[in-house]
Amino acid sequence: MRKEYDFSDSVRNPYAKHLKKQVTLRLNVDAITYFKALAAETGIPYQNLINLYLTECAHSGKKLTLKWAS
Repeated sequence: MRKEYDFSDSVRNPYAKHLKKQVTLRLNVDAITYFKALAAETGIPYQNLINLYLTECAHSGKKLTLKWAS
């Protein structure tokens, strides 16, 4: 490795706005358990699986159907 690096000609990452953003979510224990089990099967971290699922829902325009018990 060099002792010093010259970044005078560097440019900002044009894709930086597309990077992930950290947020806090409160999820049911059942949902976390499901995704952790799926992570053990697939070898993909459960946070990535949750992100992939939510991204797929957003891109496909999936709507949640709520039915309240009477």
